[in-house]
Amino acid sequence: MAIHPIDFRYGTPEMKRVWSEENRFTCIVRAEIALSHAQGIVGMIPIEDAEIIEKNALSASRIRAKEIEAEISHDTMAITRAVAEVCGDAGRWIHFGATSNDILDTATGLQLKEAYDLFENKLETLMDVLLKRAEETKNLICIGRTHGQQGVPTTYGLRFAIWASEVSRHLLRLRESRPRVVIGKMTGAVGTMAAMGEHGIEVQTEMMKYLDIGSVDVSSQVISRDRYAEYIFLLANIATTLDKIGIEVRSLQRTEIGEVEESFSKKQVGSSTMPHKRNPIKSEQVCGLARIVRAMVEPALLNNTLWDERDLTNSSAERITFPETSILCDHCLQVMTGVVENLRINTEAVTRNLQYLHGINLAESVMIELTKRGMKRQDAHEIIREASMEALAAKLPLAEILSAKPQITSYVSAEEIGRLLQPETYAGLAGVQVENLIRKLAPYCTL
Repeated sequence: MAIHPIDFRYGTPEMKRVWSEENRFTCIVRAEIALSHAQGIVGMIPIEDAEIIEKNALSASRIRAKEIEAEISHDTMAITRAVAEVCGDAGRWIHFGATSNDILDTATGLQLKEAYDLFENKLETLMDVLLKRAEETKNLICIGRTHGQQGVPTTYGLRFAIWASEVSRHLLRLRESRPRVVIGKMTGAVGTMAAMGEHGIEVQTEMMKYLDIGSVDVSSQVISRDRYAEYIFLLANIATTLDKIGIEVRSLQRTEIGEVEESFSKKQVGSSTMPHKRNPIKSEQVCGLARIVRAMVEPALLNNTLWDERDLTNSSAERITFPETSILCDHCLQVMTGVVENLRINTEAVTRNLQYLHGINLAESVMIELTKRGMKRQDAHEIIREASMEALAAKLPLAEILSAKPQITSYVSAEEIGRLLQPETYAGLAGVQVENLIRKLAPYCTL
């Protein structure tokens, strides 16, 4: 019986597989194989026994491990026994010198390695899509808004570019954090390597080399959870960018604004009672799930505050935080990439909204020009502010109000005022900034 929406509603097959019970079991067995391999290399156990373990361990049954766990109430020891059973006499060496978290944390490192690969690919794809949309719309002038109110013009290209730049930083954070997070350990009961004797450091090195993941410098019985907190915070940061994009899509899809719209299939239903509805449900889903991802940051931080060399309070929390955060963030990445790629832009609405205030939103343009021509900046601001308030109250074009004021026309003519209040004259270097970002990020995408 499925209970959690991840089971039936959210998540991609590839990320679900990484955090599945089956893959967790496989990663644990791989860690045990790597331990025996390393011990065989350094001479702690017979090399032929290490080879037998390597050959047979992955045939161990997860079902059999569950049966043993039901008897002994210890999951790691149950897997150890299930693996030993399929390795014959060589099975006596399984888990030799190890404590549970040597194997469990190393298995987590293997899962994180897979998760990092998926996230890197999907972030690259999203950045690629954003840059393509930026290129397509670099000259599409639209109204900019601050505090929910109309400001001066911007371009859709600049909006997409800003999001692409943000995603590029997430890619950089991901690549920088990988060697700190994708890591394993083999330091024993409280981190001293006592059970390994003089071979401890060498065994740990060989084991992680075999698994192709990093190795701790020092640890207690567990890997310090600051590493895992960094991973969870990275995903929360990514989810927040996706939330940010989703909020903007939702805002711009408001009926009264209507500049963009999520793709809407021919037979798609928007409401069970209002047949006309076309809702931004994908963006809303991302915004909602981002809240859950962010909520995992606190338990991830608290998982690092363990008693002495370790306690078990992190274990139960991590069984939830790792899969939920990874699967939901990955899901949001997939959904938002599709939203951006298929986002429809209504250029008629864009033009309508640009003209909505009849030039009042371009008051800054005239203020700047007056200052250039000799008027004090603060005086220009006050004159244009008063004129703007007058235009708003009278619902008249700003050009009409300004052209009737001699203190303004003594600096700029009515014709010049009209030109200054045209949106296309006041988009600044938006297009240049977009082109510069595309050139900077082009080596990292397929644009």
